[in-house]
Amino acid sequence: MKPPTRIALRSAIRHQFQCAHPTPTTLPLLTRQRHLQIHTTPSTPATVSPIHGTGPPPEPPTPAADSSSSRLERRRKQAELLEQAQAIRQQSDPSSAPKVTGKKARDNALRKRFWKDVHVREVDGAWEVHLDQRPLRRPNTKEIVRLPLSKPLLATALAIEWDMLLSAQQATRQHLIPLTSLVCRALDIADDDNDAAARGEGVREGIASMLLRYLDTDSLLCWAPPPEEHDLPPEGGESLRDRQKRAAEEVVGFLTSRVWPGVEIEPVLDGESIMPRSHPEFTRQIIQGWIMGLSHWELAGLERGVLAGKGLLGAVRLLVEWSEGFVGAGIGDGASGAAPGEKRFGVEEAARLASIEVDWQTGRWGEVEDTHDVEKEDLRRQLGSVVLLVSGTGRR
Repeated sequence: MKPPTRIALRSAIRHQFQCAHPTPTTLPLLTRQRHLQIHTTPSTPATVSPIHGTGPPPEPPTPAADSSSSRLERRRKQAELLEQAQAIRQQSDPSSAPKVTGKKARDNALRKRFWKDVHVREVDGAWEVHLDQRPLRRPNTKEIVRLPLSKPLLATALAIEWDMLLSAQQATRQHLIPLTSLVCRALDIADDDNDAAARGEGVREGIASMLLRYLDTDSLLCWAPPPEEHDLPPEGGESLRDRQKRAAEEVVGFLTSRVWPGVEIEPVLDGESIMPRSHPEFTRQIIQGWIMGLSHWELAGLERGVLAGKGLLGAVRLLVEWSEGFVGAGIGDGASGAAPGEKRFGVEEAARLASIEVDWQTGRWGEVEDTHDVEKEDLRRQLGSVVLLVSGTGRR
């Protein structure tokens, strides 16, 4: 117990002793309470250490400039140093090297990178990514990954993704090869289209049905209620509802005039309602037919964009801006449809559309470290992969 508490207790005992009228029965008890110790731990006074530093305080540490190339080079050096240390250890004492067989030998093989260099080569009218001399293959069918000649940027990005891996085991983790997974998804859709011609309904129909469900709950069409008196924006500012309405009008106006002419798209959640309204069947049929007509590259990119942004309209707006197919004809710069000097609808614009409410809330209350910042970068990463997948030079 702290010394101040002990002093207070002693004062209470002394006061009790002075106020009480001692009798032959209570006198020994009061005397014993007066001399009773609360605890036996001696009190130690605080020792204040003098300040020995002189001069101005040191400058705060600054992070070193970092880039993807420097990180890649650092990882390579670490892998080389690890291999050299293992080789030196085995040469110094060969008998100490463990003998591995069976499952352990396979696990050790997965921890090594069986390729040194990654190249992009044109083979028989298509781009292929080669790990040394081995072409990159799809994990489920073992077929060679072949990209159209109109997508050199996609092939280069795919090669960089594999060049950054340090072991074959990392190639089994989906979060380390997201672009490879997206390309294989597009190729799987193309294979299923060929098989579905004789079988009936396939993957394309399932994707179209799933994407239509996002239309009735699109974040661009769900508006906040009008602000209350205690929630009014500052002078000259705009409320969350104003920001959502302005963004929705821009995107919906573009889509209904250049992508789905004649289609009416209304807010599904407005005012005080809690249950979203469904779009007319005519609107759903037109949008579903448009989705069914996309190429396998565009359909895989649209699926990734919708799942990343939790909305259909923003993903469609990004798709038609960058697609080299017929859905982007006359819209994007790649199709020579944008006016000179006109700003394109890119990844940053699509990410802001998908996170209007989050940005508004963090602008008022601040961000949660390692949560909002990570989600922000991950959203832009996924939308950037959509642009790489659907864009191209138009070369056939």
